[in-house]
Amino acid sequence: MAIPYRAEHVGSLLRPTALIEAREAWEAGRMQASALKEIEDHAILDALEMQRQTGVSVLSDGEFRRSNWGGGFLDALEGLGEDPRGRAAGRAWKGAHAEVASATLPKQKIVTGKLRAREPFASGEASFLKAHAGAPFKITIPSPTMFHHLFTPGLSEPAYASSEDVLEDLVQICTAEIDRLHKLEVPYIQLDSLRYINVIDAADKGALDPTEAARTLDALIAADNRVLASARRDGVTRGVHLCRGNHRSSWTVKGSYDSVAEKLFAEVDADRFLLEYDDERSGGFEPLRFMPKGKVVVLGLVTTKSPQLETIDALRRRVDEAAKFVPFDNLAIGTQCGFASTHLGNLLTEDEERKKLELVAEAARRIWG
Repeated sequence: MAIPYRAEHVGSLLRPTALIEAREAWEAGRMQASALKEIEDHAILDALEMQRQTGVSVLSDGEFRRSNWGGGFLDALEGLGEDPRGRAAGRAWKGAHAEVASATLPKQKIVTGKLRAREPFASGEASFLKAHAGAPFKITIPSPTMFHHLFTPGLSEPAYASSEDVLEDLVQICTAEIDRLHKLEVPYIQLDSLRYINVIDAADKGALDPTEAARTLDALIAADNRVLASARRDGVTRGVHLCRGNHRSSWTVKGSYDSVAEKLFAEVDADRFLLEYDDERSGGFEPLRFMPKGKVVVLGLVTTKSPQLETIDALRRRVDEAAKFVPFDNLAIGTQCGFASTHLGNLLTEDEERKKLELVAEAARRIWG
C-alpha cells in the first residue's frame, strides 16, 4: 500500500504577530472572542496557503486557536483551577535558550472539581479545516495521560479519589471528541503523548526501575489505546507523536527510545509514529528494530528549534540508516516537533519556518520519488 503522507510536520506553526497580540488582548479582557476568532480565521487561511505552497503532504491549522499544544483541551474543561502554591507548569527547560523558555511558563493548573467538557475542543477546528484546507488535514489532540497528574493530593480529593479516576474521565472526554471528529470525516487524527519520556528520562539518568517502568508503560499504553481505538475508522490515519519537550527552542529530556521501544512500538495501536530524531538527544535508530510490520515511522529529522537548514544529502543518509531497521517504504520524513508548542513559538522566523517545510517536502520527493 502506498504511503499517502511522506512529508509532514507535527502540527503547530509560528503564530503571526497580530495573532499573538490578539490572543493576549483577549486573555486580558480587551478583545471580544468574536474578534479573536476573525483574526484566527484569517491567520489559518494564510497558514493553509503557505503549507500548500511548500508541498507538505498533510495540512494543519497550526493550532492557532490554542494557547499551547494542549491548551484547547484544557481551556474546554470545567473542574480545573490554579494551583494555590503558585507553581509553574512543566519541567525545567534545558539547552541554549533555557533562560528564555523558563521566563514564559504559565501557572500550573490542578483538578479542583469534576472534569467535564464545557464545549468541543477540536471539532470546531476540524469544521474550519474541512471547509478550507483543500487537501488532507490532521487534527492533533493531547493524550489524556498528559493531564491526570493535575490530580493534587490534599486539594483534589473532594472531586476524585485518585489520579486514575481523573484519567478515566479524561479518556471519556477524548473519545467523545473523537466521535465528533468522525462525524466531520477528519482524515488524520494525531495523539500527542509525551509521558513516555518519564521512562526515557529515568533510563538516561541511570535511575530506571524495570518493574516501575513496566507498570508506567502499561498504564500509559492502555489509556492511549482506548483513545486510538475510538479513532479507528476506514480511511482514517492514526498517528502518535513523542518528543522530549519543545518550548522557545528549548527541551527538557534526553535519551534514546531503547527503554520504551519494545513495549511501546509493539503495543500502541497507531498507524504512524512521529518520532523526534533531530539531534543526538534521541539516540540512534536501533530501537526501531522493534517496530511491527506495516507501521509507518515519520523520522523527525528536521529541527524546529533552529533556523539552520539541514541538507538533503544528510537527510537522505539518515533515512538510509533508519532503513536498516524499518523497511524503506515504511518511512516518511518530518519535523522533530511543532514550531510553536506554545503560542510564543520557537526562536525562528516565519520565513525560516517556511524554508523548513519546503525542505521536508523536497527531501521526501528526492528520497522516495
